[in-house]
Amino acid sequence: HAEAAALAAARAAGSDVRGATAVVSLEPCAHWGRTGPCAVALADAGIARVVFSVPDPNPVAAGGTQVLRKRGVEVIGGVAEASGREALGDWLARQVAPLPGEVGARPQVLVKMAATLDGRVAAADGTSRWITGPAARDHAHGTRARVGAIVVGTGTLLADDPALTARLPDGSLADNQPLRVVMGSRPVPRDAAVRGPGGDLLVLRTHDPAEVLRELSSRGVREVLIEGGPTIASAFLAAGLADELHAYIAPALLGAGAHAISGLGISTITSALRFHIVDVHRLGDDLLVVARPRPPG
Repeated sequence: HAEAAALAAARAAGSDVRGATAVVSLEPCAHWGRTGPCAVALADAGIARVVFSVPDPNPVAAGGTQVLRKRGVEVIGGVAEASGREALGDWLARQVAPLPGEVGARPQVLVKMAATLDGRVAAADGTSRWITGPAARDHAHGTRARVGAIVVGTGTLLADDPALTARLPDGSLADNQPLRVVMGSRPVPRDAAVRGPGGDLLVLRTHDPAEVLRELSSRGVREVLIEGGPTIASAFLAAGLADELHAYIAPALLGAGAHAISGLGISTITSALRFHIVDVHRLGDDLLVVARPRPPG
């Protein structure tokens, strides 16, 4: 929702955007999800003309051109489309990658893990708080505030009792809260933290990642953060439904305990899931490695 962010920045700077031209790479969205459509936000702000490069390929979000024109906004699309597609890169490619056997875009999937240098996400006694330091945790909360949904399994829910909220450094709730999704067959306790203040709670009685994404797509969710333990993360990876890895690595060693990933069914190095690193951030003493799957071939 870059348009909404740009409008907010203009307001904060005291700029009057009425009568202005908005130039964007992607057609402004027209769908109502956890936030309103960017097309409506532009029209409400008094933008007179919108110039965009690439039509939105997601049928859930497309239609911004029609919304804007009905509101009297001049729209020019397809400007420097080749350059726009190059700029949108992997994001655009993922929008047209449907679920198996289906058509249309699916939500983008970010798989997050926080592990020690030896790849452990918990100690032998099951404790896992806190593997990473405050800077890494603050960064992770920023990602939570950006996505439409955050997913864990019932195993993580029962072991850690996470609230699955997006919080500011002072501990207060961020303005934008993700939909909290619990997948699995075991019931969510009545006093679970996910039933407290924060985003809405959605319980899905399934272990199938594709079914989870299908349900979230029907609700207009475009970006999903997988924060479940090794079982859930491995399920999405094994199904080929992970678009980006966010690996927070702490300079610590445990020597025993749960591994970050398990159960991929890989028995030889030639079958390894390969990724390419797109970014590395130092967060206090920790590192964040952002990686995406290598394209076939």
